[in-house]
Amino acid sequence: MRRAMEPWQLTATAARARLQEGTLTAEALVRSCLERIAARETVVKAWNFLDPALAIASAREVDKAYVRGVLHGLPIGVKDMIDTADMPTTHNSPIYQGLRQGRDAACVGIARGEGAVILGKTDTVEFAASGRRALTRNPHDPTRTPGGSSSGSAAAVADGMVPLAFGTQTGGSLIRPASFCGVYGMKPTHGVVNSEGAKRYSHTLDTIGWYGREPADLRLLAEAFRLFDLDRPLGKGLQQLRIGLCRGPNWHLAQPESQAALLIAGQRLEAAGVAVEELSLPQRFEGITEAQRIILLGEGRGAFLQEYVTAHARLHADFRDRVENVAEITGARMACAYDLAAECRKLFDALFPAFDAVLTPACTGEAPVGRQDTGNPVFNSMWTLLHVPCIGIPCTKGPNGLPVGVQIVGPRFGDAALLDVAALVAPVIDPGLALE
Repeated sequence: MRRAMEPWQLTATAARARLQEGTLTAEALVRSCLERIAARETVVKAWNFLDPALAIASAREVDKAYVRGVLHGLPIGVKDMIDTADMPTTHNSPIYQGLRQGRDAACVGIARGEGAVILGKTDTVEFAASGRRALTRNPHDPTRTPGGSSSGSAAAVADGMVPLAFGTQTGGSLIRPASFCGVYGMKPTHGVVNSEGAKRYSHTLDTIGWYGREPADLRLLAEAFRLFDLDRPLGKGLQQLRIGLCRGPNWHLAQPESQAALLIAGQRLEAAGVAVEELSLPQRFEGITEAQRIILLGEGRGAFLQEYVTAHARLHADFRDRVENVAEITGARMACAYDLAAECRKLFDALFPAFDAVLTPACTGEAPVGRQDTGNPVFNSMWTLLHVPCIGIPCTKGPNGLPVGVQIVGPRFGDAALLDVAALVAPVIDPGLALE
């Protein structure tokens, strides 16, 4: 006889259905998540701040609500560089331990307004950038990284501690941890989610996104944030899709398991009747990874100048190097990088609607051993600079039995269509989803 699922095991979508029909309460769901955390946190170390009494009290208030939002009763983890009114925001920095801003970041306020229960703050790489690493371990193998900088958020969702969590991406901080931890992640189009109240690193690159355990979970948050065109269905079935299989300019850096994941995903789609075509990007894309690096370091100079001036001794050397321009970024190099990005955005968008999505690697390979190496963002950074939406999908296992994912990418403001594509292709690409 099949054992009944505990509430913490439910996807956000399944939990929402029970919450809406009244067979589950927010308090019961939160208590179940807290039990899971109590059983696993000593191993995974996903949380920087957790107050069980506060979480339960918040859930009880949600249970009293007359109007039910799209996230009603769902617990959500918040990356600890995003402000929360009732919890500290430390940025995993010695400078800001115990800091309470006294107000919610825009994304947190919207989630609360839609009925979510803010469960706690998840660990992150310092300032979601560099410096100190999170203590978080990969839930599949505690000797390995969960990825960064959204380390705790990805690990917490993967381990069943919380059904949803916020992350951010400036290089590869959302999609890479999703691959390493074997969960679904979404980086929406740059700017469609208000980033007010999240630590700024690069105004050109910083993007707030989220984790879930299936594509429908990702859509719940997309609905909460009113992403464009959610009321316009794709209007296609699986066998009507045309997917571009794109190795990209950094294919030579992919380890065998990542190369295999992309090809396996393509083969699975073809076997299901999807039209999968090889896609080579124009030559101009050869410089896009370097352009992202230049913009990241150039904008990072101003992002950490305040801490450099006011708390120099406690600021990690990585950030002092940025302010001091050790990388020797010039204004001319910045202008060229911006120009190339603008050109490549138009070139990439022009591939649609001939393609419904582009299938491409999500990471270089399996999660590295240790905490210090959070993985190479090279298969994410170019898409971040292009401002396009990306969805990470689990695919296969590497030689050490760890998850290796892929990602699908759409044109700017094509988030809604990409979510529809994800709903169609994920059960084909991800054997684990198909078994649920």
